[in-house]
Amino acid sequence: QVQLVESGGGLVQAGGSLRLSCAASGRALRSYVVAWFRQPPGKEREFVTVISWSSGSTLYADSVKGRFTISRDNAKNTVYLQMDSLKPEDTAVYYCAARTGGYVTDPLYDYWGQGTQVTVSS
Repeated sequence: QVQLVESGGGLVQAGGSLRLSCAASGRALRSYVVAWFRQPPGKEREFVTVISWSSGSTLYADSVKGRFTISRDNAKNTVYLQMDSLKPEDTAVYYCAARTGGYVTDPLYDYWGQGTQVTVSS
């Protein structure tokens, strides 16, 4: 079992930055991929980005490419999402998720955090 806990959400003005953290416990993430999804108000959950723990390779949704950066800290068993140049349309609950094997952009992940709210004001 893997437990995931997100933190770092909040209210920020458009153009600002936030860094989200996803702390994992219960198991080392060596054979996992860890993704961030988000769910805007009244919409379905959507893929944001994913990182392979072993290789460090990443994939980003077009809507965040060049603005968001995913990274990992092996020692802390934590994944980060650095969000820059935030826009009002980035407003959503952000979730981290983990699964073994290759990464997918559908929400077909085995473990999920509880989510953290990000609100971007215009």
